Amino acid sequence: MLLSGHNYVVWLTGLSGAGKTTVAVALRAALTRTGYHAMLLDGDDIRAGLNADLGFSAAERHENLRRIAHIARLISGNGFIVIVATISPRCADRELARAIVGSSFREVYVDTPLEVCERRDIKGLYRKARSGAYRPSPA
Repeated sequence: MLLSGHNYVVWLTGLSGAGKTTVAVALRAALTRTGYHAMLLDGDDIRAGLNADLGFSAAERHENLRRIAHIARLISGNGFIVIVATISPRCADRELARAIVGSSFREVYVDTPLEVCERRDIKGLYRKARSGAYRPSPA
């Protein structure tokens, strides 16, 4: 059974506006209803608090995800299913998270069409990118 042991980290990744948090909230609710202990770590929430000292350079993005992976590992080690919802576009960063978490790591790409993500552009990232005002840090 997929959930035997109950200490999984489900790492939801995808574009900004893809619906990662929406999926994570629904998954946590479904797991909780069926008797599992589940916790959500949302990338935006963690950046607003614990990782507020980090910016958006490649090194800072890497450190952000490294910290999130360590938190997820600690929580999952206590019998929780941890659902992480974060933009983590670099394969190297996701591989680091996988190495930190270990065999309980499950990566899920939330595949949402770019047009839909742009319509949901809550943070204004797509608008800034199209205007040239936003330049993501190099991978």
